[in-house]
Amino acid sequence: MIKNINPGVYPTMLTPFTADNKIDYGAVEQLLSFYADNGVSGIFAICQSSEIFYLSFEERLELLRFIMEHKPEGVSIVASGHTADDIDRQIYEANAFIDTGIDAYVFIANRLAKEDEDDTVFLKNYEKFVSSIPEIGLGIYECPYPYKRLMQPETLAKCCEIGNLLFIKDTCSRIEMIKAKLEATEGTGLKIFNANGATLLESLKLGCAGYSGVMANFHPEIYAWLCGHFNEDSEKVKLAADFLSFASTVESRQYPVNAKYHLSLRGVDMLTKSRVCDDSSFAQGNKMEMQAMITVENSIKTALGI
Repeated sequence: MIKNINPGVYPTMLTPFTADNKIDYGAVEQLLSFYADNGVSGIFAICQSSEIFYLSFEERLELLRFIMEHKPEGVSIVASGHTADDIDRQIYEANAFIDTGIDAYVFIANRLAKEDEDDTVFLKNYEKFVSSIPEIGLGIYECPYPYKRLMQPETLAKCCEIGNLLFIKDTCSRIEMIKAKLEATEGTGLKIFNANGATLLESLKLGCAGYSGVMANFHPEIYAWLCGHFNEDSEKVKLAADFLSFASTVESRQYPVNAKYHLSLRGVDMLTKSRVCDDSSFAQGNKMEMQAMITVENSIKTALGI
């Protein structure tokens, strides 16, 4: 059965770790509740923010099973996770993830073709992939690691013809390209979720379905507010959009360590431990930045009436 993908906010879910570098499932459960309590429509699990390139297949699968067992009511779960280079291995991994009962499976664009290969290779592997998994809602993730493969509008349209493509996490950060993708896939059922805070407001007005990005790990409720009010002509909309645009610059300030610290300030019992970067370099000044962000967030939420 093909499930509906609701518009709105889809955070790229983090993976909390214990001090001895194992997945902290108590914190995972708290994080799921945090997302649900702050207005998200769904969660993008087992993605780059989850540190999937630093998790074994067994860890990825165990983590997704836990997420599905504890998923909040009314929240959709879309997931990725096929990190291998070999396409057959990727198909094997994807089938295991799909068996957990997720609402849609999201392909990592750069896994289906090498950086020097054109879109004919991508489409060939995409078609093979789709024919080798159960019928399910599909998505595409323009993951920036190990290289960013942006979907061209015409290629995206062909993907819609091949499978039940319902979701794309768009990372191009270019309004002109987003508009071209919307036009190329009009009427197909595909929903485009922008990952870029600076272009979000304009992209919502053009027809994007919502936001899916790392900054929903900081203040998802402000993203949810904007997704629900973007078509209003008000100072509040401008205030929210301007804040989200500027605040998104902290992504370059030792993410995901800073997000984990920020979440701990918001009540999620989570360490800053990460396999992607060393949290020992997250200094007092970095912590003060996150503390200041909390203060500003609260002021913004008061102004918006959240």
